[in-house]
Amino acid sequence: MYSFHYQKAQSVAQAAAALSRSDASRLLSGGMTLIPSLKHRLIQVDELIDISGLPGLSDIRMEDKHLWIGAGATHQSVSRHPDVRKFSVGLAELAGLIGDPQVRARGTIGGSVANNDPAADYPAAVLGLGATIVTQKREIAADAFFLGMFSTALTSDEIIQGLRFTQPLKSAYAKFRHAATGYAMAGVFVAQMSNNVWRVAVTGATDGVCRWHEAEAAAGQVPEDLRFVHDNVLDDIHAPSAYRSNLVQILYAQAISRLA
Repeated sequence: MYSFHYQKAQSVAQAAAALSRSDASRLLSGGMTLIPSLKHRLIQVDELIDISGLPGLSDIRMEDKHLWIGAGATHQSVSRHPDVRKFSVGLAELAGLIGDPQVRARGTIGGSVANNDPAADYPAAVLGLGATIVTQKREIAADAFFLGMFSTALTSDEIIQGLRFTQPLKSAYAKFRHAATGYAMAGVFVAQMSNNVWRVAVTGATDGVCRWHEAEAAAGQVPEDLRFVHDNVLDDIHAPSAYRSNLVQILYAQAISRLA
């Protein structure tokens, strides 16, 4: 690792102030992506601001008809929380498929969403459920939040405090895991938000999480002529683009079958 200054933040406001001091400052919570990146010298930071354990940041609770999940909530707590399982089976099951037990015990939803890895699972649920990302400054709709590979609408001093979800009628997630990493080679999240409104989000297959509008128009059906077409389907050492496109179609059918 490169040398850096470490501080344990006592509040979100203090963390935001420290974050704004340098473009090379980074937040630390679960650290499942940040720590390996530092160890392998893929990134260099001047200041590491630890926000783990801040009061209220890990809360999971119902707020009227919405579900609130604090940014510091771990994957394990999301997957096991009774309110989450009652609210959205798809969201709970997705959280339980992330990484391995050690990763799920430490990794946080806020870190995953802020990092926006193109193969991460949470962005599919956040976009698929049309969630709202809440920072210390504003609220951002999921459709305006994810901007591409490792890119989001967050400004340099913004901190995600939590996410607010609207309850779907039904939801499901289907994923094809990379054997070594557990990341999604492809993943499809399907949500029926009302009788006539469907949302389908795809992760792992392209350069960033995206909605699949043709599948949404199918309204819970699996037409024989439905094809996943995208300008930036990934083509790499793990799988060619044609394979990933076909995989998305298969996973969509699996997710639809799980809705029943």
